[in-house]
Amino acid sequence: MRIYLVVIDDSPESRIALRFAARRAVKTGGGVEILTLLPPQEFIAFGAVQATIEDEARQQAEALLASAAGAILDESGLRPSITVREGDGPKVIREIIAANPDIAALVLGAAASGAPGKLVSHFSGTDAGALPVPIMIVPGSLTPEAIDRLS
Repeated sequence: MRIYLVVIDDSPESRIALRFAARRAVKTGGGVEILTLLPPQEFIAFGAVQATIEDEARQQAEALLASAAGAILDESGLRPSITVREGDGPKVIREIIAANPDIAALVLGAAASGAPGKLVSHFSGTDAGALPVPIMIVPGSLTPEAIDRLS
């Protein structure tokens, strides 16, 4: 099955990329994997405080994923798989793609104005030719109607 890997955060462009990926998956008989990245936590000498901070970050990420997965299910009927990983974004993404041969594309949302985002900059720059799958960069300025038309 063709899987579209979408990296989401709390930005509007990541939701646009997710909608695009879900529409493509429906049209191609594929699926969607939603990934959210937790930044590595700074070491805090007090273990209980460290654990609380990490737990809160994970709960926030899981709530974001649940909301995104619910939106995809409502709009397209797809039941996406969800992944929460901690670490360096590009490294984690490469590991996930290497571990799952069904991933057919990496789908990223680019900010509508200003810098496109760290992952878009990374994967469209020096690392653009190193992935074994295509990279789809979805403009954050697209309307839902435009996404429906283009996907």
